[in-house]
Amino acid sequence: MKKTLQDLGEDALIDRLVRLVPRDPDALAGPGDDCAVIDTGTPRVLQLLKTDAMVEGVHFLPDAPPRKIGWKAAARVLSDFAAMGGTPDRFLVTIALPPAWPVERIEGIYRGFGECLARHGGFLAGGETTRVPAGSAAVISIAATGKVAPGHLITRSGGRPGDLVLVTGKLGGSIGGKHLSFTPRLAEAAWLVRHLKPTAMMDLSDGVAKDLPRLAKASGLGFTLDRTAVPRTKGCSVEQALGDGEDFELLLTLPARKWTARAAAAWKEAFPKLTLTVIGRLVEGQGEALAGGWDHFGAAKGTPRP
Repeated sequence: MKKTLQDLGEDALIDRLVRLVPRDPDALAGPGDDCAVIDTGTPRVLQLLKTDAMVEGVHFLPDAPPRKIGWKAAARVLSDFAAMGGTPDRFLVTIALPPAWPVERIEGIYRGFGECLARHGGFLAGGETTRVPAGSAAVISIAATGKVAPGHLITRSGGRPGDLVLVTGKLGGSIGGKHLSFTPRLAEAAWLVRHLKPTAMMDLSDGVAKDLPRLAKASGLGFTLDRTAVPRTKGCSVEQALGDGEDFELLLTLPARKWTARAAAAWKEAFPKLTLTVIGRLVEGQGEALAGGWDHFGAAKGTPRP
């Protein structure tokens, strides 16, 4: 019996597929990080490359407000640039739509997309439009470039034994609507890079239960987690905070010596409405195991995320 995507799971599928294609030997970061990082030779600037796709029925439901769909499409990419310590540049948008869609619906999506870029940075540079067969889901696919100073680049793989694991904001409950209206943490990431320089960082798209093991694995380490410390959205259980996904907060690691009372006070002064919470530590060896989180081909298959 042939193995299916469901049997394999998303992470194992990616590991298999990237072995089948030539890869840039000079890339500073590639498959497995939030963005690809390329040194183009431009002084003091590295290029970030990112693609992202949203599928109707998976990332948004048919009755979702169009502007919020467009906002999310842009904000998801901006969140990945933030996780690398970078800023956005140019965006390409590909839309694959049923011909029966009302024109005003896709116009609303583009308005929301534009509002997000106007607030957080980035410009539309081009794209593509195509149709899907009747009855198929709409797809919005984004390709974008960004930039980061070499000294500000943060990847998933820089964590060290003993580093604290921290997370911004509160987690869980994305299905209640916040997945359509979140704020990409560009300003917060820039502050962290300037003042604390995290050793590793990523954004929380699939939940702590899925993303913390990814970060630890990329750093060649395990982790311990203090479940009682996990900051939760009101009404959410610890399990929901760890596994719901689509929080789009920052997950980062710091040497313990950097997270002082003074650093915590400086963060609170800069971002009085956003918490920064220690939830665990990176350790040598396997550490703990976590189950749950979102997997496109795993147990949650067929269940809309929104």
